[in-house]
Amino acid sequence: METAYEPRIGRIPIRNLSPLQPEDRWPTKAFAGEVVPFEATVFKEGHDQLGTQLLLTAPDGSVRVTRMTKLPIEQAVDRWHAVGQLDQEGAWTWRVRAFVDDWLTWLHNAEIKVPAGVDVELMFQIGAQLLKRAGRSKPVLQALAAFSDPTQSAGERLAFALDPKLTALVETKPLASLVTDSEPHEIRVERSRAGVGSWYEFFPRSIGAKQRKDGSWISGTFRTAAKRLPEVKRMGFDVVYLPPIHPIGRAFRKGPNNTLNAGPNDPGSPWAIGAAEGGHDAIHPDLGTEKDFTFFLDQAKRNGLEVALDLAFQCAPDHPWVTEHPQWFTTLPDGTIAYAENPPKKYQDIYPLNFDNDWDGLTQALLRVVLHWVNLGVKIFRVDNPHTKPLRFWEWLIHEVNAAHPDVIFFAEAFTRPPMMQSLGQVGFQQSYTYFTWRNTKQELEEYLTEVSKETSAWFRPNFFVNTPDILTEYLQFGGRAAYKVRAALAATASPSWGVYSGYELFEDVARPGSEENIDNEKYEYKPRDFAAAEAEGHSLAPYLRQLNRIRDNHPALKQLRNLDVHWSDDGAILVFTKFLAAEHIGRGARPDGIIVVANVDPHSVRETNIHLDLTKLGLPYPSTYQVTELLTNQTWTWGVSNFVRLDAYQEPVHILSVEYPRGA
Repeated sequence: METAYEPRIGRIPIRNLSPLQPEDRWPTKAFAGEVVPFEATVFKEGHDQLGTQLLLTAPDGSVRVTRMTKLPIEQAVDRWHAVGQLDQEGAWTWRVRAFVDDWLTWLHNAEIKVPAGVDVELMFQIGAQLLKRAGRSKPVLQALAAFSDPTQSAGERLAFALDPKLTALVETKPLASLVTDSEPHEIRVERSRAGVGSWYEFFPRSIGAKQRKDGSWISGTFRTAAKRLPEVKRMGFDVVYLPPIHPIGRAFRKGPNNTLNAGPNDPGSPWAIGAAEGGHDAIHPDLGTEKDFTFFLDQAKRNGLEVALDLAFQCAPDHPWVTEHPQWFTTLPDGTIAYAENPPKKYQDIYPLNFDNDWDGLTQALLRVVLHWVNLGVKIFRVDNPHTKPLRFWEWLIHEVNAAHPDVIFFAEAFTRPPMMQSLGQVGFQQSYTYFTWRNTKQELEEYLTEVSKETSAWFRPNFFVNTPDILTEYLQFGGRAAYKVRAALAATASPSWGVYSGYELFEDVARPGSEENIDNEKYEYKPRDFAAAEAEGHSLAPYLRQLNRIRDNHPALKQLRNLDVHWSDDGAILVFTKFLAAEHIGRGARPDGIIVVANVDPHSVRETNIHLDLTKLGLPYPSTYQVTELLTNQTWTWGVSNFVRLDAYQEPVHILSVEYPRGA
């Protein structure tokens, strides 16, 4: 006998749930404290009034029930919405519950029929039957008495059904039937640093480096680099990111500006990992010892900083693995090992790994490398070129590490095609570099900010680095001081994670001809800088970076990703977006936090225009007037729906405005 077919749809259809990963193959992601929007399409045959609830089960087993509201029909048909703040790390589950709201269904019909004199007594009888399910509170008893009182008019009797206390009661405990639950889904909530942080990158070998008279160099060390940490913290950064700290290969070592013939005093690229002194689990002797490295980690912690270490799974020709495990590389027909290429770029000093000759041996070795540094105290890894390794490997590695060390964070340097970039986030990478670096016009930025905050935020966490040792965009090369301010302000406000590579604050804007890289690139040479002198002479952006990070610290709305909304301006170069966080998501007694960012993205002009705001995105009634404070200049204005702005790229190209909410708002 055939088994009866079991329909996959519930009695009340609950469709198109969000947030989910594509294919729902892996859990969606959030970070502790993140406010996450949940949505579902819920409908039913007939004319019954529906209700929906969001059920969130926390890692401790507690269940939080939130009433969902229906979006306006112009936004979406039959789409229901709620937000939840996920404040515990670990695995959460969520589902949507739908039901027929019997009271609202009756009330909807009664408000039509009773005034029209249709089935009046029958409607009150049905209403009374329903109310008996609501208990015996005072508003219920009053309504029951009224429904059966023939001495009152029909309108007077019906008015008792609209009593605010009764309405509140049946909203809190709906009179529900045909209750239907969606299937459960998981959200993996990671520590807040997985989603929020200000990053600063520097090369430890350059901090304290000195050149001798004969042209040779004394390298900076972990001890000299540690002296830079208090200033990094004073600028407001949370994470110090170090390029690879391992021995550097000598064979085919690159010279200044990526030249093929290095001189005897050239240190080589830190990404050409491995030499006689060791490989990925070793420390370059010029930087110090393992003890010196743990000293650096300790000093960072004392300054309230975390250290991110570069994880570059590739080898120099003289890496010990080349002779010990030749099967981990690709051997060409002429017997040579293939070096890395990204045409037209060639990296003769780097051998890529081949995962397909000895999968188990190689992947276990790489896992041991990661755990070696985790055991020394490293909890964040910036992963170099993850898109050149199998996606399956990263899924396995991140799962293995996070199963034992859930506080470890992997940050993907994935400047690659969208499917790979997105998939790296989907299989487990907690953060990623982004295309923000190359999105410079108003239209480009509007589209990209909407994408990362709305469309991919369930799995892809952006880190808006403004520059890297490899990336000096034309916008920065030719935009002057204004361009540096604009990019830093946008990165710091649009994304809860952002970063700066050392030298940005000094406006290092000269590129190697024909490239997007800085000339005299620090990848290939020592580059000591006098940051203090530059700031004393007024030639440093460090005070501006301090302002931006201070604003971030004071405004929790800026430490959320999914709350970004793009608004409108009449000028093709004026970008407008807001971030808003309701008071209940900040803390007891707090006011809402609303930020308006208005940026002139043309670094060569003065722009005057009107901007237009959807005030509902800031928790304000429409229309209304309100006070805003410009956080960079401390000016205060009265604003409304449409507002005039003047942004001088040569003075202050960006407004960062805080909405002043009344107490108790």
